[in-house]
Amino acid sequence: LCGGLVLLTVGAEFLVRGASRLAAIAGISPLVIGLTVVAYGTSAPEMAVSVESEYSGQADIALGNVVGSNIFNVLFILGICALILPLRVAQQLIWLDVPLMIGASCLAMVMGLDGKISRLDGIILFAGAILYTAFAIKQGRKETDAVEKEYSDEFGAKAKSSSWPMQALLIVVGLAMLVLGARWLVNGAVQIAKLLGVSELVTGLTIIAAGTSLPEVATSVIASLRG
Repeated sequence: LCGGLVLLTVGAEFLVRGASRLAAIAGISPLVIGLTVVAYGTSAPEMAVSVESEYSGQADIALGNVVGSNIFNVLFILGICALILPLRVAQQLIWLDVPLMIGASCLAMVMGLDGKISRLDGIILFAGAILYTAFAIKQGRKETDAVEKEYSDEFGAKAKSSSWPMQALLIVVGLAMLVLGARWLVNGAVQIAKLLGVSELVTGLTIIAAGTSLPEVATSVIASLRG
């Protein structure tokens, strides 16, 4: 379990670092990189674990990981960041993003009322993610100079075009670590669930959810410390 967590965390870091620099070399704006590559990259451990769990026939771990991670993000990560430094909340967050997050959670709940998340449900959820990302990029173009500078400082480091093979290697190594880490984590979690006599769902909602959220913990805490 611990070995899997380490691989997942380091793998996600390699993936985000390599992909964001490769995007910068390709001339993609830092703001778009932050809204897409980094946003999805920090959730790569959750995706890797949930996909691996589904293929292994442990659907409870897959669902528990997704739901538990979202609960952990809001309660623990937001809580600890606010303890470090009071957070200013943008109006867009209140009127748009938070309601969307609540709406997505309610949609998942409604979809699960029949006892399963079907392929059609999956298509609807996936399409929603694509639409939200496109909308976020469109909204990002209206951001203030201060926000754009923040993204530029974080993700816009000038990378030489000759370094793209190194960035591509980082992405490949990161993906390999994610796949192996997910396998170790799921196998370890299943064994721990059996030893403790708890369900795989409970393990997914707690240990795995907290573990796969480590990239978000690191990103958010560092951001808070930097102000």
